[in-house]
Amino acid sequence: MPNFNLPYLQPIPANKKILYKNARVVDPHSGYDQLGSLLTIGDKIADFGERLEIADAEVIDCAEHVLAPGLIDIQVHFRYPGQTHKEDLETGSKSAVSGGITTVVCQPNTSPTLDSVEVLDDLYNKAREVAHCNIRAYACITKNMKGEELADLSALKKAGAVGFTDDGLPVMNAHLMRLAFEKSRELGVVVAQHAEDLNLTNNGCINEGNVSRKLGLHGIPNISESVIVERDLAILEATGGRYHLLHVSTREALEAMKRAKDKGLQATLEVSPHHFTLTDEQVLKSGTNAKMNPPLRSEKDRQALIAGLRSGLIDAIATDHAPHDLASKNKPLAEASFGIVGVETMLPLSLNLFHQGVLSLRDLLAKMTCNAAKIINFDGGVIRKGARADLVLIDLNHEWVIDSQQFHSKSKNSPFDGFKVKGRAVRTIVGGNSVYIM
Repeated sequence: MPNFNLPYLQPIPANKKILYKNARVVDPHSGYDQLGSLLTIGDKIADFGERLEIADAEVIDCAEHVLAPGLIDIQVHFRYPGQTHKEDLETGSKSAVSGGITTVVCQPNTSPTLDSVEVLDDLYNKAREVAHCNIRAYACITKNMKGEELADLSALKKAGAVGFTDDGLPVMNAHLMRLAFEKSRELGVVVAQHAEDLNLTNNGCINEGNVSRKLGLHGIPNISESVIVERDLAILEATGGRYHLLHVSTREALEAMKRAKDKGLQATLEVSPHHFTLTDEQVLKSGTNAKMNPPLRSEKDRQALIAGLRSGLIDAIATDHAPHDLASKNKPLAEASFGIVGVETMLPLSLNLFHQGVLSLRDLLAKMTCNAAKIINFDGGVIRKGARADLVLIDLNHEWVIDSQQFHSKSKNSPFDGFKVKGRAVRTIVGGNSVYIM
């Protein structure tokens, strides 16, 4: 059975020395990749190199596994406050560290929403009591995510919001989006968009294509995503600021983001493992456990996402971890909730890109560490002297079968149940503390 530890309840002594020997130390930011050792003292990385001998340190033999910065997932739904029967900060973070993730960014579509300093403070205070990993959060762009009036973005940023989004709902009002970009420029943080024209979606439930027609269901067209992306980028170009596209799913949106980057706009984007691994054909096999928003798309879209990862167009990989109870999913496709769990499968599914030769290990890990950290202005995702000791030990060759019933999440809604994968986290370290050991 795996071991878990709460890093905040039992902080590591400031003078505690731990030497991770016989490790393949990989830092995606600098390109460092050497077999050697890494020393932590307290919650910081003190040194690393090919030959380190520390007489009074606890020694952990890493068996030549990869020792990398802890993974950073910049899009999760841990359902606190308001829907803790689906997930909470304790179970969500426990699930995250078992997947090698040391920092997550919670989304604000909670109940109440994260649109006030009071609710954001409550989230952070609760996290300090129960979380196994670092918890950060986006705050809402608009009050109560109604799309009618901006939230107090300055106060929320001061309270610790890493950026702003109405994730789960797009900001349909273009004037409000312009105001948000102007505030983004002033505050130096991202405005992150769930890009979906609700009028074009028109209550669709899966991708518009052969599968939706076969099932007789109303589909969600690609343009429901790309139309909003094109609009947002036009506003961004006019106003300045920082734009981040959440969970890209279509080739049209990728093309728009490429044009924006070529113009030098401050625009970044992420993709979720389910979108670059699966197509809408999975709905025929997994039913509502393959229903998410944006939906699984066509093979052409999936291949475009892989090309975007390979070229560097796509900056980050994030899960959009969205737990739901059985009652929310045990419904007809048109009525079931959108979303799947993802933090325990992000690493092995992403490692498929490495094993298949799509990405180098450095480039792949960068999308889940330093690149993700940069988007949210987080001082992490790197291995360097003096950096916080948030680390993951990865066995690249561990072959296993995903069993959703073994997830540490409260919810089991995953289309990857039974998938054979290769690679997993065997130890996760937060602030110098081993919070998870397989």
